[in-house]
Amino acid sequence: MSTYLDNLYWRYATKTFDPSKKVSQAQLDDLLEALRLSASSYGLQPYRCIVITDPVLRSKISEHAWNQPQITSASHLIAICARRTLDEAYVEAYVSEIARQRGVSIESLKGFRDMMIGFVQGRTSEQLAEWMKRQAYIALGFLLSAAAQMRIDACPMEGFDAEHVDRDLGLLERNLTTVALCPVGFRVANDPLAAQKKVRLSKEQFFLHVSPTAFEETQNR
Repeated sequence: MSTYLDNLYWRYATKTFDPSKKVSQAQLDDLLEALRLSASSYGLQPYRCIVITDPVLRSKISEHAWNQPQITSASHLIAICARRTLDEAYVEAYVSEIARQRGVSIESLKGFRDMMIGFVQGRTSEQLAEWMKRQAYIALGFLLSAAAQMRIDACPMEGFDAEHVDRDLGLLERNLTTVALCPVGFRVANDPLAAQKKVRLSKEQFFLHVSPTAFEETQNR
């Protein structure tokens, strides 16, 4: 655990990438596998990830992200995209895939299937869209954690015009919208930000401890 925490202290939202240093295919494969293995509610994975290497496309995306240099200077650009809509057909396809991969009958999954269908039917399209974006952010966390563990730099980004980026990536016809961009690569050797102290709330400020007594008092109000 100490090594993992050391790597989290090491990471920062890298602003200046060294364009001459590239993430290897093996490293990229591991990063993408961490993304694929991310936790998601019910395991539904209502998001997809796109690896963007084409320099022309990355330049176009940069124009809709206030020309932030990470987008074009990093080794790879990863877009994490949530589904725009979610319906019963998506759930049914997921249930069929569970049955296929685990070698069980679809009938044996009826309770799980009905729970997911109930979840989808019980929410508005706006609520589902917001929920799917939150799922995508869980995947982003897995990516950042995996990159830190591998000592690969990354920079999670929300500063872009999603409508234009979606158009550049052809996402409308795929029922997707861009939630976050994450350039990955390697920092320049002399980046002064890399040596700056990581600023976070103290443990006393960050962690709240609720006693059983406090809980009982709240319930009795």
